Amino acid sequence: MRALLSLVTGVVVICALYFGRAVLIPIILAVLLSFLVAPFVDLLRRLKLGQVPSVILAVLVALSVLTAVGALIGAQVAQLASDLPRYQVAVERKIDAVQEKTVGRADAFLGKAATALKRISPNRQEEIRKSQENQTASPIDAPMPVEVHEPSPSPVELAQRFLSPIISPLETTGIVLVVAIFILLQREDLRDRLIRLFGSRDLHRATTAMDEAARRLSRYFLAQLGINMGVGIVISIGLAIIGVPGALLFGVLTGLLRFVPYVGTWIAALLAVIFATAVGPGWSMMIWTIVLFGVTDIVAGQIVEPMLYGHSTGLSPFAVIVAAVFWSWIWGPIGLVLSTPLTLCLVILGRHVDRLEFLDVLFGDRPALTPAENFYQRLLANDPDEALVQAESLLKERSLSAYYDEVALEGLRIAHQDVLRGVVTADQLKRINESAMDIIEGLEEVEDVVMAARPDEEPPASLEMSDREAGIFHEAPPAHFDAASEGHTSSVLCIAGRGVLDDLAATIAVQLFRKHGLGADLAPYERFSRTRFDEVDLTGVSLICVISFDAAESPPYLRNLLRRLHQRAGAADLIVGLVVPDSALEGEAVIRKTSAATSFKELVEACVAAARLQTTNGVSWEGLNPEEPVPVADSGKAPAVVPVLRGA
Repeated sequence: MRALLSLVTGVVVICALYFGRAVLIPIILAVLLSFLVAPFVDLLRRLKLGQVPSVILAVLVALSVLTAVGALIGAQVAQLASDLPRYQVAVERKIDAVQEKTVGRADAFLGKAATALKRISPNRQEEIRKSQENQTASPIDAPMPVEVHEPSPSPVELAQRFLSPIISPLETTGIVLVVAIFILLQREDLRDRLIRLFGSRDLHRATTAMDEAARRLSRYFLAQLGINMGVGIVISIGLAIIGVPGALLFGVLTGLLRFVPYVGTWIAALLAVIFATAVGPGWSMMIWTIVLFGVTDIVAGQIVEPMLYGHSTGLSPFAVIVAAVFWSWIWGPIGLVLSTPLTLCLVILGRHVDRLEFLDVLFGDRPALTPAENFYQRLLANDPDEALVQAESLLKERSLSAYYDEVALEGLRIAHQDVLRGVVTADQLKRINESAMDIIEGLEEVEDVVMAARPDEEPPASLEMSDREAGIFHEAPPAHFDAASEGHTSSVLCIAGRGVLDDLAATIAVQLFRKHGLGADLAPYERFSRTRFDEVDLTGVSLICVISFDAAESPPYLRNLLRRLHQRAGAADLIVGLVVPDSALEGEAVIRKTSAATSFKELVEACVAAARLQTTNGVSWEGLNPEEPVPVADSGKAPAVVPVLRGA
């Protein structure tokens, strides 16, 4: 019923937009004009001009600009029409040349085809000739020509015929200006009424949504207006240098048509190229016109626009195309121009209204999946290459340990939950392990360096993320610990849990330990199980890490393993990860002297701190000659046979 109700609501809204376009278009234009003029009104109010004079002056300036643009276009069109006889010879010459290369060749081809047909069927041609002679000689009455004479129109009809195309745009313009004036005069009151109507239950969300919509739309319109004016000026100057007549007209058209996403510039370019081809004495004018439009569009779209308002407007390219098609179908050419700002309003609405979140997912430029979800999805798809590309992109802003904590660890936790639910097949589990190992191996050469945090920098529109992703890009990166450079050299024995994904987590931990100057060795759980634990020699082991995703549930096997390790290596520092905060494992009496780490960052910090403490407290060697050189643990050897630093 909920889905059916949503479908019916969508159909009703679309029908209302289509049949009510005569009323809605002026109102929407007035709202968008108010967003464009609002910064100028605020500037005038800061100059102590007063609210009403500021609004009237700003609207008069906007009206003057629109009138000037319309007059300029009309003057340029009239001038081109008056100068058209001057280009008639060039146009006729180009037409003859084109006909000679196309129609002439076609006529020659058709002539050859006709000759071939005559050779094939000469009798058929004779039958056609006789049939035409019989029709001419037949007494059938030929149709008589008829002429229709309309009465001369009256002066009223003439005035209506000539003024109706002018009155309709003037009427729409007047409505837009009047509505825009009242919107600007009562902005605060209208905002409060909308909040009361739609968001009285959640004032914070409603206020945030309206402020974001106003800020982003004003920024978009001002930036787009400035860019379009600049592009129009460049096109006018360039066409004037090339020698294309009506350069100012094509510059203005380019600036206006750039409000149409993606295709607006090239519509103006097509008109200019056709005109340059027709009036130019050769083909060089056409070529230079194409080059001018191409270079200008690339510079404006790929360099200037990202510098002003980010890499996009907050909409995906797919959304821009679909919106252009939809709004042009609903409202015609005006809808095509308004498609981007209207869709942007819908996307902002979807970010703050739960039931409209699908609009943000479908049309927004934010990633549909979080980095952790994307990581897990790539593991399921057995595509480690794309996951490595994502990792390289994130590592430009984050350290390696931060990437492992916020992306890989969270993704593996999602996989662990799916394994517990029994939805992961054996084949999928195999692919997950293989792909994850490929990713870990691909990051072997990456150093775990601290990245410069930029908490005060506002991300561009294309990088705006949801609340659940914000921590990944705005938390301070972890400090970098290097035990080897400080002389704290120890070996860490990493024991993976019994879970199917624990080996992956332990492998990541070993890699991070070695990058921070600690020797590290990985041992599977089977070597420390109850039946084989007596075979293990833990002599000389000073740091032990037990890493398992089961640490959150605190299963019996994990508690028994920790108890056995305490009994056999009581002097060693024991660290357990990856513990979920406030889990049952943190309260176990058997590990009250054990450190608990919830992330790889905390795991590295705990091990480096333990290595420092062991070196500071002094060392004692069992079974060694104190006069011999102190051996250093080699990460390539088993810790059971290599002496390591041990707390006094």
